[in-house]
Formats: sequence, C-alpha cells, structure tokens
Amino acid sequence: MKVKVTIFDDNKSLRLGLYQLINGSEGYECAGAFENCSNLLKDIENTKPDVVLMDIQMPGISGIEAVKILREKYPDLKILMQTIFEESDKIFQSILAGASGYILKNTSPARILDFIKETYEGGAPMSPSVATKVLKMVGQQPVEKTNSFNLSEREKEILSCLVKGMSYKLIADACFISIDTVRGHIRNIYEKLHVHSKGEAIATAIKDRIV
Repeated sequence: MKVKVTIFDDNKSLRLGLYQLINGSEGYECAGAFENCSNLLKDIENTKPDVVLMDIQMPGISGIEAVKILREKYPDLKILMQTIFEESDKIFQSILAGASGYILKNTSPARILDFIKETYEGGAPMSPSVATKVLKMVGQQPVEKTNSFNLSEREKEILSCLVKGMSYKLIADACFISIDTVRGHIRNIYEKLHVHSKGEAIATAIKDRIV
C-alpha cells in the first residue's frame, strides 16, 4: 500500500521536484500538486491524501490558514508543514493551527520521504533546528502558567515525546510499551487537554508548560 501525498506549494520548481521525488519512490504516490489553496477542500476531496505537504507562505490562503480550514473538516488528516522559515512565531502558529510536523525546505530528499512516512505513521516530525526552537519555546513559558490537566506521569512522558517529534513507534520503544498502548494514552491525553490533534496537544504543552 502506497502513502498518498498531496502537495501545496507556490514555487513551481520545488513543487515539481517534490512531485517527481514522491512518484519516483517506492511506497509513495503524489495524488496531486497545487500552487495555492484557493480550491483547498475540493482538492483534498478529489485527491484523498494520507499526508498533506503544505508550504507555509503562499499567496491568498496561507499554509497556516489552510491547516485551520482542514482541521475543521478533516480533524485526523496528517499535515506536514514545509518552509524556509525558522522563526519561532511561524513554528508556533503552525503547531497551534494543528500541523502534524514542521520541516525545512533544505531537508534532503531522503529525509523528506522519511518525514512523510513518520507523519503517516502518527509521528510529529520536525527538522532538528525546528525541534530545538520548539523545546526552547517550552522553556520560555512563564512558570505561573503551569497546568497539569490531571495527566498521569506516563501521559506526561508520552506528551513530552510528542513535543520532541517522536513517532508512535519510537515512543513505544522508549517507554517499553506497545504502539496500541501509546495510542490509548494519546487518546486520554487529547481528552484531558480538550484537543483533537498532535499539533494542538503540543501547542497546549508549550503554552501551559506541562512538560
């Protein structure tokens, strides 16, 4: 079974390069590649992707706005942001909007495929420099905002793993539990945090200094 990817990127050469990379790689299929999000919901409905690769900065509807729109209609859709930006505010806005992961455009082709697969498998991948910024953002939040949301120690441990961008498999290995158990804990985390996606859970962890 192939991982179906839909691309939104206004840079024609990058869009074509990603299209060729994905379609030329075993186990992947590019279901569609679009220069903007003007027909976002229709394009998603027609291509039915497993993972959306979304540029953050596009004319008209931005990548961040597109994520918000998609989250309303497709709460479980995997969305991987791709950008040249490393600014903390862009990263945080993307995570808060509900992006599954956040990678830089200078990421090597092989790593892009790895990140797409990781996103498909339930991970929250981030380029190393982006992950560093996210962890810094966690440390910069005021201590008085601390709120545990009655998470258990295990749930806090798993939420911390999500903030670090670890996949469900990596979390399972690190915690010596099964992937199904990880999924169960994450469902409980979502319920306690009143969120519906990894991005929202990570954003809440950062804002409320849970981990």
